[in-house]
Amino acid sequence: MYKIIGLSVLTLLLNTAVFAQNEKPSGNSNGKPAANQANRNQNNRGQRRYEVNIVNNSATELDSATKKKLDKVFFKVYPAFAQADGYRTKRQVTLELSDKYDGSISAKAGEIIINRNWLKENNGKLEKALMYEFSKNWVSADTVKKKGYQLVFISKYPELDPQLKQNLIDTYFKVYPTLVKTFNKKSTKNVLFVIDTAYGGVAEASGNRILFSSKYMKAHSTDIDVVTHETMHIVQGYGYGSGPVWLTEGIADWVRYRYGVDNIGSKWALPEYNEKQSYKNSYRITARFFEWLEQKVKPGLIATLDDQLRKHTYTEQSWTSLTGKTLDELWADYAKAPAVSLTYSGSAK
Repeated sequence: MYKIIGLSVLTLLLNTAVFAQNEKPSGNSNGKPAANQANRNQNNRGQRRYEVNIVNNSATELDSATKKKLDKVFFKVYPAFAQADGYRTKRQVTLELSDKYDGSISAKAGEIIINRNWLKENNGKLEKALMYEFSKNWVSADTVKKKGYQLVFISKYPELDPQLKQNLIDTYFKVYPTLVKTFNKKSTKNVLFVIDTAYGGVAEASGNRILFSSKYMKAHSTDIDVVTHETMHIVQGYGYGSGPVWLTEGIADWVRYRYGVDNIGSKWALPEYNEKQSYKNSYRITARFFEWLEQKVKPGLIATLDDQLRKHTYTEQSWTSLTGKTLDELWADYAKAPAVSLTYSGSAK
């Protein structure tokens, strides 16, 4: 059953362009065994580059029309699959045409095998068949829609706790619309969650996708406000060269503090100040400093900085123009009197 669901989700990703593919084709033909090589580059910096090497291991010569069809279908289907599949899905793919393959199509990251005889009779079904085979790489795939927002949830982890899955989904629908309304109304309303067994971190956001480490989530099943932090990164959408990483991550953790669903339940808290800290330490240390600024210096300051970062108007002078003091001067004031009132969401469990 999950195979059918996975196919519908992959179709949805293609049709709704959750991950826009802006590729320009280029390629050459070198004859057997590498009958066709093609690669396409995304126009936007930081997006993935994909290459397909078509190897004709069949007795039938590869004609230009078939080669063009394979190239077109590959670049329509594979980038969407790779973006949805998880961490470091292979970008270079071998597509083999074979007379000896017993099935019709086999497809996984980096490798596609197509029965040449099947292709002759089912050329028009190639795209859908390829999508179906790729979707079989996932344990489950679901699409949830509420009040104009959509979440595609893909799991590659067979042991994912159903309750954890539901908690992550509920957190998304409770928090993300609020973040969009509060910080960036132009943010996408289509988001993809992937529970990935290969990813070794905690979680990361890229474009509209958030990767979650299956290992981390299994060990920290109450840490559902990872969703709050990572969806804020989607809302931030700063792009490249907008500001320092410590500022980006500090804002995301400050948002987790302010808008999180259950920080108490996950035993997540902002650390007390000590003299070894710096505002450049990022994450929770920076977030506590930001909360102090909101309470003691200028309410609304962090939202203003967030807006400047998105518009690429932020500079070090932003602190002076907004507060009358440099960043270092503000930190010195904080160090002298760091007391701040903190209230956490959720309840002890």
